[in-house]
Amino acid sequence: MKTVYDFTVKDRKGNDVSLSDYKGKLLLIVNTATGCGFTPHYEPLEAMYRDLRDKDFEILDFPCNQFANQAPGDEEEIHNFCTLKFGTEFPQFKKIDVNGEDADPLFAFLATEKPFEGFGKGLKNKALNKFADMNNKAFGDKAYIKWNFTKFLVDREGKVIARFEPTVDMKDVRKAVEEAL
Repeated sequence: MKTVYDFTVKDRKGNDVSLSDYKGKLLLIVNTATGCGFTPHYEPLEAMYRDLRDKDFEILDFPCNQFANQAPGDEEEIHNFCTLKFGTEFPQFKKIDVNGEDADPLFAFLATEKPFEGFGKGLKNKALNKFADMNNKAFGDKAYIKWNFTKFLVDREGKVIARFEPTVDMKDVRKAVEEAL
């Protein structure tokens, strides 16, 4: 059975990183953007990372510019923004596509393991759903991720155990992480 440990990704400098390097750790894998309404998620993500990394917890950050061009910078600009504005210390990887023909295989796998089930109820969520549908129309059946800051929780064996859309309260994400630890 395939796990996240079967994938190799690029760090922000372009070097190969085997996700098997993270065996035995709880992972939260996130596609991010620096100019999104959800960009403030970096703050609770970094707080969670600081508080829990000593318990074999890692956050893996993959910037993506496929959602309304909300991550336009290069890797260095994105990294500087995140470290200066939010003090992020968790690993940040090369900017990738998460949808379409050029979708990173890791994200295609994650989304296949835990497919999109909706943004939830409420006016904001319905509006985001409409906007995401328009944005992702070009990707057809390869629209794996619906928006920035989609998060996947991966257990210590490399299996995807949860998916959190950006509309999920970060307190609920943290609670799920703490329970999985």
